[in-house]
Amino acid sequence: MRSSYYPTSSCSWADSSSARRSSLEGHAWVAQLVEQLIRNEQVRGSNPLPGSTGRRSRVRFEISLVCGMDVDRYTHGHHDSVLRGHRWRTADNSAAYLLPHLVPGQTLLDVGCGPGTITADFARRLAPGPVLGVDRSSDIVDAASSDFPPEHWPSLRFRAEDVYALSLSDETVDVVHAHQVLQHLTDPVAALREMRRVTRAGGLLAVRDADYAAFLWAPRDPWLDRWMRIYHEITRRNGAECDGGRFLPAWVARAGWSDLRVSSSTWTFQTSEDREWWAGQWADRVRYSSFADQALEYEVATVADLEEMARAFRRWQDAPGALFVLTHVEVLARNPG
Repeated sequence: MRSSYYPTSSCSWADSSSARRSSLEGHAWVAQLVEQLIRNEQVRGSNPLPGSTGRRSRVRFEISLVCGMDVDRYTHGHHDSVLRGHRWRTADNSAAYLLPHLVPGQTLLDVGCGPGTITADFARRLAPGPVLGVDRSSDIVDAASSDFPPEHWPSLRFRAEDVYALSLSDETVDVVHAHQVLQHLTDPVAALREMRRVTRAGGLLAVRDADYAAFLWAPRDPWLDRWMRIYHEITRRNGAECDGGRFLPAWVARAGWSDLRVSSSTWTFQTSEDREWWAGQWADRVRYSSFADQALEYEVATVADLEEMARAFRRWQDAPGALFVLTHVEVLARNPG
């Protein structure tokens, strides 16, 4: 039986399809194919996809069914070393700029929810308002659903979704949130437009992204410099923008949001405990995660290089006075309707 926290009138995602749709329009050849199909009127049928608007989303969906692939490639992947970092995140340390604007009873969509720790914090604050976390990885969504089961979290749900073609109906949610998502997308403006479609008029957008070029650390180490150059090269090959923080205001404005409020904040790792945690996960990431796989695939690093970068993180951890600061930009905006 449907929970009373999910009335049809205020939460249309309760019975929506959980089918995951691939995002393909980001790569040039796919974009060209989409436009050609539209021009040639080769899309059969007149009914749009659930929750989609216009032919482009429908064409992208049909191509994804044929190709069976995602174009957006996630640089980090979902190795345990990555998920250790993601599980550390909370609403307090990752979405403090949004918290004063949340009111119990609001409906919230968390895009790119990952393991769901931030999403669950939102659910605590907004209950009985429904909260939906979406991520393109079915495995990650399944794990989040297991960690935060419905019997203990009646107002919280997780589902696999495509940010470019969400299955939610128009004007469904009061708040849409995305943390460290847009920097990984080939078309962040298209994703922001889709987020605006599902947000009620006057509803709130909250997005936060890191800016890798603005990171700083001490002491200096040439292999950490090399890590940063390789990270930029991998994301460039993936068609993403790892310095996305500085571009957030422009992306949000281009997507049609209004009344922007821009701020910045940092994560600072300086204590012995913090340094051990930060260095430990990255020493593993550079050797075992998708970062390592893609560095080798793109031939921008060797296995020996990756081992040197891992050792560099451990050297940083043990260095007297070591410091690592990650800079983020945050944007709040309203849907003008």
